[in-house]
Amino acid sequence: MSDPEVPAGPESETAEGTDRPGGQLGGLRAAVGDDFSFADAIGGVRGLVESTAPGLVFVVVYVVTRALVPSLVASVAVALAAVVVRLVQRTPLTQALSGVLGVGVGVVWAWSTGRAQDYFVGGLLANAGYLVAVLVSIAVRWPLVGVVVALLRGEDMAWRTDPEREHERRRFGWATWVMAAMFALRLAVQVPLYLAGEGAVAALGTAKLAMGVPLFAVALWITWLLVASPGARAERRGQPQRPPR
Repeated sequence: MSDPEVPAGPESETAEGTDRPGGQLGGLRAAVGDDFSFADAIGGVRGLVESTAPGLVFVVVYVVTRALVPSLVASVAVALAAVVVRLVQRTPLTQALSGVLGVGVGVVWAWSTGRAQDYFVGGLLANAGYLVAVLVSIAVRWPLVGVVVALLRGEDMAWRTDPEREHERRRFGWATWVMAAMFALRLAVQVPLYLAGEGAVAALGTAKLAMGVPLFAVALWITWLLVASPGARAERRGQPQRPPR
């Protein structure tokens, strides 16, 4: 929906932005492999820059100028520059175009209201929507992480009803609660800053950046520990976990 928080991998384009449809769920690809890499989870240096630069530039320009229009123009320019660079290099455009779309939503919203803090409102609404979806999935006993992981693995949903896979069902539930906690924490910190008005734009932008890529990468790592780490795989196979060497 709004500005990107989590990048795609430099080649796979898996996780787009955590404020856009598919971003959070696509990012779970990083949490189902045999090994976990924080570099892959954040999309490498390029993905990190493409995800954070527009929002960072918006905040910096606004703090310096206290003018909304230059801040919006600068943010859009950075997002468009990422597209141009990818066009020149003939690399996949998915992440960059997704970034332009996300930035565009924030720009239009802030432009229409004339309030700088509204640059971030789409992201807040997206996180609220994700939180509701995750909590509903837990309430109906279809924990969303389990559904997505099964789809990514090309498996059916037998883990939901097979008594012998109770441990796996629990782990999927815990991992889904981790995602819920991430969304809830973002909202708990950022909504009060948004409501504080233009005087808190710098703090809101900083919180948005700090709780975007870094927090999502940590959530993915915890999810990996729960569903794809050697210990989780051993338990899934019904084998004892080998002690680390």
